[in-house]
Amino acid sequence: MNVLVENPVIEAHDITITYNRKPALWDIDFALPAGKLIGIVGPNGAGKSTLIKAIMGIIPKSSGYVKVFNQPLDEVRHRVSYVPQRESVDWDFPASVLDVVMMGRYGKRSLFSRLSKSDKEIALESLRKVRMEPYVNRQISQLSGGQQQRVFLARSLAQQADLYFMDEPFAGIDAATENAILELMSDMRKSGKTILVVHHDLQSAYEYFDWIVLLNTRLVACGPTEEVFTTELLNEAYGGKLTMLSKIGDIIRKKDLPIREK
Repeated sequence: MNVLVENPVIEAHDITITYNRKPALWDIDFALPAGKLIGIVGPNGAGKSTLIKAIMGIIPKSSGYVKVFNQPLDEVRHRVSYVPQRESVDWDFPASVLDVVMMGRYGKRSLFSRLSKSDKEIALESLRKVRMEPYVNRQISQLSGGQQQRVFLARSLAQQADLYFMDEPFAGIDAATENAILELMSDMRKSGKTILVVHHDLQSAYEYFDWIVLLNTRLVACGPTEEVFTTELLNEAYGGKLTMLSKIGDIIRKKDLPIREK
């Protein structure tokens, strides 16, 4: 299942990624709509993080190509922001919270120009949005995992992008941070931003996302959440782990969850 999209924000055509001749992603082809909160879900090893790294050009593609805003990524990179997995970052690097968020402004400046008072104001506003302004002078190594994740989101916001890639932003954080991130994502979507999120939990994915990319090395399905979350498609992706899948079905039936607002 692969829903057709008019004027897509991202088009992936025949993407294959191989590691040591073994495919991590195979012949991936889809289009994604603008202004949506989009989840990339699938079992461990399905290629979820690999997919966004391939779209971002962080890892080389064995075949295929990607268009972002109907252009090659390098032409529109200033409109794109990336939040990596928290464990991939060296949090012992000597930098304050404000230093980290100000890094998000460098892409808006030429190589040798200095950051301005306006850049600092944008960084501080980004910290306010993630409720981290009181920690502005704190060293990032002194923060909790949830606080570190909020700082990285603030750095991403400071870029003032139109398209955001987030790799497992909900991993290893507390409930308060998860709620704060969800609220922030909802506000971003309402302002016309597109957010593409690698996510591992099926139960919350149904509630969080408007649109789902369901992967298991190959593309299983891509479309509105309520159309992708069927027993048949989830079985295809997860290989018949029926205990988990039946829980998902029970949740959907018990809550009678509405289709997410468009």
